[in-house]
Amino acid sequence: MRISTRLFAAASLAAMSLFAGAALADGDTIVIGTDATYPPFESLDAAGKFIGFDIDIANALCDQMKVKCTFVNQDFDGIIPALQAKKFDAIVSSMSITPEREKTIDFTNKYYNTPPAIAVPKDSTVTEATDAGLKGKTIGAQSSTTHANYASAHLKDAELKLYPSPDEYKLDLANGRIDAVIDDVVVLSEWVKSDAGNCCKMLGTLKIDPEINGVGAGIGLRKGDTALKDKFNAAIAAIRADGTYKKIQDKYFDFDVYGE
Repeated sequence: MRISTRLFAAASLAAMSLFAGAALADGDTIVIGTDATYPPFESLDAAGKFIGFDIDIANALCDQMKVKCTFVNQDFDGIIPALQAKKFDAIVSSMSITPEREKTIDFTNKYYNTPPAIAVPKDSTVTEATDAGLKGKTIGAQSSTTHANYASAHLKDAELKLYPSPDEYKLDLANGRIDAVIDDVVVLSEWVKSDAGNCCKMLGTLKIDPEINGVGAGIGLRKGDTALKDKFNAAIAAIRADGTYKKIQDKYFDFDVYGE
């Protein structure tokens, strides 16, 4: 995390405490936490600006609600505790809505839903994205994610290696230190098409486990923040209906990421 981001988060903490749970008025500011290491959903450009599908969706939702969005960069491992500590008002960071997470935070309705997938080196002898096909192999995943939980539950014959961000597992896969990685199909598909991911290829997608993968990615909110949840849900429905969602989606993807 950049120093300027840390200073902004610290300076905003008192304001966030006052904002939490209050009814939104035109011109209010919503501070959003995101782990900007997850392209094409969220990342930082060369100038340190937040970019990606999630960022564009968040800004469109804020425009719909007639409020301003600002963003705080937060490691995914600590993003729920930081929300609870009122460092920001909402999480927009490709966070899956799962029963386990719903014990500690609330979620809006989903704003996209895509399956997990496996990528391997181009010269890999692995031919199946299954437990049997990956038996004895080392699989990389970002810690504290549904993808790591999925591998633990469904790829038990492989060794799971956890990383703080996707950048680290991608580097290890490219350099032959692990045999495969698991993540969202969009993240891996975009990566293998890039120069950095030229080392590797998609092996296949995995069947969604609703208990682990949830019902899609939603916006995380503190328990009981019903007013903000209702505003976000209304805004999600509105940008789906007026074509804004499709315009943003088509900027990044050539298929429907909203899902069933």
